[in-house]
Amino acid sequence: MNGYFQLVNTPQGTGIRIYAPTDGGKPLNVNDVREYLDERKIQYDVIKLNDAVTKSDANVYIFTETQVHPEREGVKFDVSKDKMTVTAFFYPPTEGAQLMTENEFRSSIAYRKITYGIQDENIKAFFEHREYCKEILIAQGKEVVQGKNAYVEYHFNTNLRARPTLKEDGSVDYFHLNLINNINEGDLLATLHKEIPGVPGINVFGENIKPAVVKPSHIRAGKNTILSEDKLTLKAGKSGHVTLSEGKVVVSDVLQLENVDVATGNIDYEGSVEVNGVVATNFSVKAGGNIIVRGIVEGAVLDAGADIILECGAKAGGNIKAGGNIVTRFIENANVSARGCITSECILHSNVSSGTEVNVTGRRGFIAGGRVSAADKIQAKVLGSEMGANTIIEVGADPQLKQRLKELQKEMTEAQKSIESIKPTIEGFTKMLKAGVKFSPQQVESAKKLIELNKTLTEQIQDDSEEYANLMERLAEAKEAEVVVEGTAYPGTTVNIGELSMIVKKPVQYSKFVVREGDVRLAPI
Repeated sequence: MNGYFQLVNTPQGTGIRIYAPTDGGKPLNVNDVREYLDERKIQYDVIKLNDAVTKSDANVYIFTETQVHPEREGVKFDVSKDKMTVTAFFYPPTEGAQLMTENEFRSSIAYRKITYGIQDENIKAFFEHREYCKEILIAQGKEVVQGKNAYVEYHFNTNLRARPTLKEDGSVDYFHLNLINNINEGDLLATLHKEIPGVPGINVFGENIKPAVVKPSHIRAGKNTILSEDKLTLKAGKSGHVTLSEGKVVVSDVLQLENVDVATGNIDYEGSVEVNGVVATNFSVKAGGNIIVRGIVEGAVLDAGADIILECGAKAGGNIKAGGNIVTRFIENANVSARGCITSECILHSNVSSGTEVNVTGRRGFIAGGRVSAADKIQAKVLGSEMGANTIIEVGADPQLKQRLKELQKEMTEAQKSIESIKPTIEGFTKMLKAGVKFSPQQVESAKKLIELNKTLTEQIQDDSEEYANLMERLAEAKEAEVVVEGTAYPGTTVNIGELSMIVKKPVQYSKFVVREGDVRLAPI
């Protein structure tokens, strides 16, 4: 039993008797006594009260000469902030005063509208064996059980970030990255785990607590895949290479060529393409899956739905675009963009953009001239050159996202102009039609076309607006973007992080550029 106190009226005034705890109970807290007296506006000598609580010897200590009105057995209720628990803290009556009945206590609970989860056993236990100055649980709510959102489990590697491995001799292996997901016909590719609704809770006042709304999901089946009738599993319809392209699971086969030149013409293939030789100048390769080229790519166009691997490199005005990662030996005077990671030994006078990271490592590991952009991180040994090559390094937002925002703005502006141009004609036709004017079949057909065009343009603006809003939300997401220099950043290099900028004015070594206190600053690696 916890230690507790009891007021005692005597001819000399009002005193207090302190009982020591028994059977491992807690000693009395003097603040509980002071709170009790303060609430009842009973004056007391603090020193005498503290002395009595310290001794706890069951003797009566007079703390005021005034004889106070005898207090019945009392109780203090404490309702938790979440309204899920109620505890009772009982005080003994003044010596000789009345005890509270169980019915009175339950009436007090009902008056406070505490109706759910009443702990009857705890209440009965107190009135059978009274224990004072101890918190007793008298009501417990029912906790809400949160549900689970639906999600798709993919049974293949969906990671867009390729990272080369370091060889024993210190060189970097860029071409064994396990980027090819080879699968066989009938293999399980994805499983949908359906949403699990939550279970409402109830607080001690009988109020329902709604669980968070759970979100559904679904498997997006692409080419050469088979979705089960219950739409819970997805299997491969044929053997090949599986990728996740814009949310769709796609299985592609592989087209193998010696070279892409006058003998083959331009290549446009739904699967993956492997070129053992070169892609000649002014030729193009478009693939729904991966593109692998073991020879040089010079002044050519490559467009892959997944990854691009160039065992030599790209130069001389080439345009390289990948829906996944790009791994290449070098990039020189070329335009290169990827939704995923771009990895190379060096980048020279090129326009390069990545939706995740740009890693330029290996023996040379330099970025010199041109513009290199990435959403999250750019890492290189050297930025710029001793000759002061104008080099722009940008991180902090997906470059493709920014480009899409510009395209949407342009589309919406043009569509709105078109609507404004045809609006007077449609309104005039409508007024005359209501006035009973008769039109020729050709005029009616022309008006119908304008009305249909107006509807199409309006729907386009609505769709573009929704996409624009979603992209703006993504753009607003905070990112810890950084630029890491493992060697030297030379003057002539501009580092942009989001909307902030720093121009390197003197050589910087072994540092990273980060945003601190609203500005681009240097930090140790």
